[in-house]
Amino acid sequence: MTALVTCGDEYVGVVGPFPVVVPWWSMVEPVVEHLEAVLGGPVAVLRLVSVEGGDPPRGGHVTYHAEFLGDPRSVTPLSSSVPAHLLDVQAKRSAWATPHGVRDALAWADDALRAAGRPALGPARQVKTWNLAGLFRFPTLDGPVWLKITPEFAADEGSVMAAFAEADPAIVPTVLAADPANRRVLLDHVPGDDCWTTTPEVIRTTITRYVAAQATVTPPTALPRRTPEVLAERVDAVIGRADLTPEERDQARRLVRTLPAMVAELNACGLPETVVHGDFHTGNWRSTGGTAVILDFSDAHVGHPVLDGLRTRMVMSEADQHLSTRTWIDAWHEHSPGSDPARALELAEPYQHLFYAVRYQEFLDGIEPSEHVYHYGDPASELREALRAARQ
Repeated sequence: MTALVTCGDEYVGVVGPFPVVVPWWSMVEPVVEHLEAVLGGPVAVLRLVSVEGGDPPRGGHVTYHAEFLGDPRSVTPLSSSVPAHLLDVQAKRSAWATPHGVRDALAWADDALRAAGRPALGPARQVKTWNLAGLFRFPTLDGPVWLKITPEFAADEGSVMAAFAEADPAIVPTVLAADPANRRVLLDHVPGDDCWTTTPEVIRTTITRYVAAQATVTPPTALPRRTPEVLAERVDAVIGRADLTPEERDQARRLVRTLPAMVAELNACGLPETVVHGDFHTGNWRSTGGTAVILDFSDAHVGHPVLDGLRTRMVMSEADQHLSTRTWIDAWHEHSPGSDPARALELAEPYQHLFYAVRYQEFLDGIEPSEHVYHYGDPASELREALRAARQ
């Protein structure tokens, strides 16, 4: 890592390069620890400036813009000249990726914690930053509280989690405060471990309870609609921009021409339109061994629940995929009698990849160019997966 350090509108200098043990570009806690030891005060990593080498989103030599949050009189200026354009305004820069934006977010969180009766016992610790989220941990007397900030193209997570809490409060984090206009939420800590690997019991109970909540949840009024019909209108434009061969582009457009028939058949399966998580893999679950708490609703939308049924299987072993599928089918049979969830899963395999091709293009269209490296090949990759699934 190399850090280009500012303090407000002033350039401090360069720290690094220095090694870190965590290879993921977005996981910046060890970077912050190193910078704070060097600079002698609190620091936030604002954004990725450039990457040399590596395999996105990890490895290589990463240059970040970092902000010294302490008293500017207490930091010793470092050597080297100011990089061109470091402090220039960029239209698509995330609010938390600017010196003033990150200070404003932390000040809002500090005030909201006091208002909620959970005042911070010390400064926030930054854990993650990238173009889709900034994540900070505050110490309080009753345990950690998490500040999450997301971009304008993300769902208002506070309202989505509140809607699910009405159906089943145990499956979402407790929202302590929310600032929908700035896409900020303060969440109580969820004990346990992330469920990248987990037990059959956690899979069964979590999917069963989540589907039960989906069957009754009332969608927040501002939640975007991303139904199969809406997808059919948008995917062709993505195909024209993706990095595909001419043959792949022709095949993808032929596939899109079948979408109306695919959508009609999918709707005939009888599953209801509802609130969809949008990234319902087990890495976004957290559990102490029982039913998991579901995290990260930034891709939530009103749409077809089959997307969650398919996404659940993304990081599972083959045996767990079978369990997940069976559980999801049984749960929807219970809550939507007469529906055909098994047929929906079969039909929707190409559809889910077309959906994520559009979503990844939304990411690229909503972030600044220096961070396109996170997602550049994703729309084309999802379109190729859609073609593979259609052939199967």
